[in-house]
Amino acid sequence: MSSPARGEPVLWRRIDVPAEYTAQTEVEGRPQRYGGDVRLGDLRGTGQADFLVYRSVDDAHDGGGMKPCFLAAFTAAGQPLWAVGDGGVQPSRPGPVAVADLDGDGRDEVLCFFLDPATSASPDSLANVVLQIRDGATGEVVRQAAPEALRACRGQGPNWVHQRLLLADFQGHGAPRDFAVKLGARVLAFGPDLELLWAHESPWTEYSRCPAYIPAVGDIDDDGRDELLGGYYLIDHDGAVLWEKPLARHMDSVAIVPFDDGRVRAVCSGFGHVLDAAGEVVLCLGEERVPHGQEVRVARFDAASEHPQMVLRHQGHTPAVLIVDGAGRELRRLELNATRNNTGMEPVFWDGPHEPARLCNGGVLWEPLAGRGAALPGLPEPQGEGRMAWYHCIAADVCGDSREEVVLYDPWSTHIYVYTPQPLDESAFAGYRGGPRQYNARLMD
Repeated sequence: MSSPARGEPVLWRRIDVPAEYTAQTEVEGRPQRYGGDVRLGDLRGTGQADFLVYRSVDDAHDGGGMKPCFLAAFTAAGQPLWAVGDGGVQPSRPGPVAVADLDGDGRDEVLCFFLDPATSASPDSLANVVLQIRDGATGEVVRQAAPEALRACRGQGPNWVHQRLLLADFQGHGAPRDFAVKLGARVLAFGPDLELLWAHESPWTEYSRCPAYIPAVGDIDDDGRDELLGGYYLIDHDGAVLWEKPLARHMDSVAIVPFDDGRVRAVCSGFGHVLDAAGEVVLCLGEERVPHGQEVRVARFDAASEHPQMVLRHQGHTPAVLIVDGAGRELRRLELNATRNNTGMEPVFWDGPHEPARLCNGGVLWEPLAGRGAALPGLPEPQGEGRMAWYHCIAADVCGDSREEVVLYDPWSTHIYVYTPQPLDESAFAGYRGGPRQYNARLMD
């Protein structure tokens, strides 16, 4: 048998969620064992990637709030570390759990919503939810708060159920110590002591005519502090509204990233908009080219260019993507492999940070400008049912050789698959280092 070619994906490790951290349900009359939604980070400060699985008391598909009630940590070898809470179901969407070094001590903490069993509330209310920071190595609560601004939030429908915690630096700490969460029409920003920094409420809530389900954070005005982008608004680090306008329908996905000639821009899926910090439109691909901008990603895919390109899922929940350069020139149209929900594409710096990125989509690794895709070997068919029954991808340098691995999980499964490019030189391991692509992973559903 011939050896894998250079750059060819190989399975580095299949990580089993410890059996005691799994749950069981029935799918089509058959028992189905599963772990739940997954995060990763250096929980023990060892320079190794550890993993976290969680479940929620409500599944939050269209009505309930996302209320984690079970958290469990384990190593990349599948060794249990700690578990807190009990019960719960597989969250129907990625939810309010993040892993990052919040205090700068070299070990990651767990930031999360957590169910308060002492308080009763309906599924669409967060009145029985607390904010927690937990020690990554032990799971012990380091800090907890029940801010009224959080507990007063309630809602239903597609604008409500995407409840992701986004780590940010709103106050100029020099590192992500603050965070934000969008709860329906409201955005709440908090500091490292779980104190409310500011709140914003959008007037637009109608499906397809509302701000991005998952906002993005980044320093677009180069003042050393992050802004928050919602597609229909840009909010300064202190909560001041820099601009606010209903730009386009289907503002599903947004990012604050370097784009044209390396300038940091607000990139928005709705009609393919790109804006500057003042809200001036730099580029708009238009409704004809982008009738439903479902998902947008920016990375350098073209080896002949020094600057990044945009990959846009431009026809809603379909495999069709459009690739353009910083001037909006079309470089390619491409049909990706179909997935259950036709979302989840993610750039991966497979060959290193200075080489063109690949694009992972539902277990297939693409060279998008070449139109080539290769299925990752040995990956099983998705388990379970519904929109989350496909492979979520977190790009991370787990093997510590500067190239990013593909970390894949199916929340209906009990396994995590980590793929690495050949050749893997174990002696080149320089330690796992997490960053925004891990703690603010753009997990779409």
